[in-house]
Amino acid sequence: MAMAATSAAGLKVFGTPFLSGNKGTKTLLASSIAGSRVGVVAPRSLVIVAQKKSWIPAVKGGGNFLDPEWLDGSLPGDYGFDPLGLGKDPAFLKWYREAELIHGRWAMAAVVGIFVGQAYSGIPWFEAGADPGAIAPFSFGSLLGTQLILMGWVESKRWVDFFNPESQSVEWATPWSRTAENFNNSTGEQGYPGGKFFDPLSFAGTIQNGEYIPDTEKLERLKLAEIKHARLAMVAMLIFYFEAGQGKTPLGALGF
Repeated sequence: MAMAATSAAGLKVFGTPFLSGNKGTKTLLASSIAGSRVGVVAPRSLVIVAQKKSWIPAVKGGGNFLDPEWLDGSLPGDYGFDPLGLGKDPAFLKWYREAELIHGRWAMAAVVGIFVGQAYSGIPWFEAGADPGAIAPFSFGSLLGTQLILMGWVESKRWVDFFNPESQSVEWATPWSRTAENFNNSTGEQGYPGGKFFDPLSFAGTIQNGEYIPDTEKLERLKLAEIKHARLAMVAMLIFYFEAGQGKTPLGALGF
């Protein structure tokens, strides 16, 4: 009951025309979990559930500590790792997966940026912003304010779309493009929009008669590969932070 009230309150706060796309019907988190909305037929998608693997391969059984009953192997990269039981509630499990995806994608971009940035400039990543040789066309305050506005706009729309899928795919979102066509969710799965804009090279689909058609088998393989790389990148970033605390860099630790 408390969780439903919290979700409803969140939709009330963010339910302005700017964020909700003038849609009258708001979907609570429980409806989001079911993957359906009243009066709207959601795109059909085939979820391939492989045999569930254990995060401790040599151990079988072990109750909910090693083989949680609330993790059925349907999520990409699900190896039954939830010793604290954070995903018992399906609502929180869905949100945690969304958070893991976003943090993992940022971590992958950051790891590449740290290596390339230092290799190019020779400046440690944790000193780059304060280096006298750094070229910044804007003041720190202007840059911070702009980033807060732009990131706040994007993240608030993503947050609302989590509760009310596809509600943010509207024409006025980006006036310079055909938003509804380019930014709609072509796969029907949360966090994996696909389409011409998000999958321009058609790694997880094909273009037929100008229309993007998702390939379920390719998409499932890429989802698994992405979550594995994302988790590795998040661990790498944690190590980078510990190294920075000692004045070391990833390239320095590797002897470069």
